[in-house]
Order: sequence, then structure tokens, then C-alpha cells
Amino acid sequence: MVSNRMIQSSLLFETVEEIYRRVYRELRPRAPLPAFAVEYRPFANVNSFIRANDGHIQVRMADLLEGAPAPVQEALAHILLGKLYRKPIADRYHHRYRLFLNRTDVRRKMLLLRQLRGRKQVTGPQGECYHLEEIFEDLNRRFFDGLLARPELSWSRTRSRTMLGHFDPAHNAIIISRLFDRPEVPRLLVDYIVYHEMLHLRHPVEHGRTRRSVHTRDFKEAERAFPRLGEARALLKTL
Repeated sequence: MVSNRMIQSSLLFETVEEIYRRVYRELRPRAPLPAFAVEYRPFANVNSFIRANDGHIQVRMADLLEGAPAPVQEALAHILLGKLYRKPIADRYHHRYRLFLNRTDVRRKMLLLRQLRGRKQVTGPQGECYHLEEIFEDLNRRFFDGLLARPELSWSRTRSRTMLGHFDPAHNAIIISRLFDRPEVPRLLVDYIVYHEMLHLRHPVEHGRTRRSVHTRDFKEAERAFPRLGEARALLKTL
């Protein structure tokens, strides 16, 4: 009988390519075994890509994962190969991989990499109709006693309808979709979008062992304090 301890011990002596070959054989026991090439790249995020081509499988992942424990590499192999061949992925592999990414030391490294390698495209706070710095200072005075330090504020380059606004802690920046910088958009709606992103500055993401809470209880409570909240949300739906 093979124990879990023996399995974990054997993982320690496998190369990453050997892990991928073993997982591939588990998922596709009758298929010819392809050649694997695994490389680490200096990505700004913990991204991983897999591609199959003419009997070869190429795996590219962030160099932050180069020192990941073998069980984490095994979990990622199951996730990537499972997606590539549309195979069911056991929950334990997603769970294991999230546990690793939510480690405090890993999250700190991820934030540092985004600061060093990530590029933030900003166009500045001055729009055609609204000035984001003026709006920020007004909301800061009304709702935060003027105590929030002002991050970099910018309109997005395009009128995005999917990313209406976001706060980027790595670059300490609030970006608002240019969709709202139009004469027909009421100031109330712009105030609400900026206020929502300011709450991300005031109430940071909370991390559990496997989950991250973006909109915490304190965040939601503070959002309910926004005057005419229902009206603002109704206006948002009209877009």
C-alpha cells in the first residue's frame, strides 16, 4: 500500500517536466506521450500558458513559480492540462493552488513584481467634462474627513463598458472608464463610481487561506452610506 507520505516524497525528486508527463499520462493514458518544454518567464503577474502543437506541449509560467513546491506544480499541471484537453479538474488541485497564491510571502512578491514590471497606462485626471482630482477631493472632504491620501487618478484610454473603474494597489492608482466623461452622464453617477473605488483604498482586500474578499463587510456598509445610492445604481443600469 502506497501512503500519502511516500507520494509526497516521490514528488520531491521529480523535475517539473516529469510532473507534467505523469499528469498527462493520468489524464490521457492511451494517448502518445508528447515532448514537454517548461519555461519560466518574467511576467508581471502569476500567469501560466499552455499550448499543444505537433506532438509538443509548451508550458510558460511566471518565474515567481520557479521555486513553488512540487505539490503546487502538480496542481498547476492538472489545471493547465485539464483545461487544454477539457478534462474535469478535481477541486483539490484548485484548492491547493489557491492556498499557495494566498500565502503572505507570495502575495508580497506578486505585488512587488507588478510594481517593478507592470506598466500602467494613464491619461491623467482631466477629462472633457469632469476632472477626477476635483471629484476625489470633494468626496474625500465629504465622506473621509479629508484623510485619504490621493492616489494617481486617471481616465481610461477607451470607453470601457466592462471595466467601469478599478483601484490598482500596486501602482496606487484609480482608473475610471472614459465612458463616464460625457455631458449626458450625471455628476451623481461619476461621484458614485469614484466613491466606490475610493472605498477600495479605504478598505483593502482581505485574504483568507483560499479566498480573497474584495468587497468586505466594512466596504459594503460604507457604500450604503452614499447618498442617493439607489438612484446612482439605477442610472448605472441605463448604460
